[in-house]
Amino acid sequence: MKYQKKPVVVEAMVATIENMKEIKEFTGDEGLIYDPSTDTYYIRTLEGNMKITSGDYIIKGVAGEFYPCKPEIFQQTYEVYGEKITTEI
Repeated sequence: MKYQKKPVVVEAMVATIENMKEIKEFTGDEGLIYDPSTDTYYIRTLEGNMKITSGDYIIKGVAGEFYPCKPEIFQQTYEVYGEKITTEI
């Protein structure tokens, strides 16, 4: 049997070193974790803490949960809401 994802609108931000303050505001006080010993940021997800690298999309899911997504996967899975993205060959 095959299944197709239901159309879902999500909020997302691209994580960069420069916008961690905005990511923290987006995810809430408990959503973003910084480990100064490794200079690494993590995001709290339903599956546990996940490392964020620059360029990852931080997605707010349908139940209010947050998770990171690599740019290649995000671009294959999502398009700007209200705009149809077409690829010409």
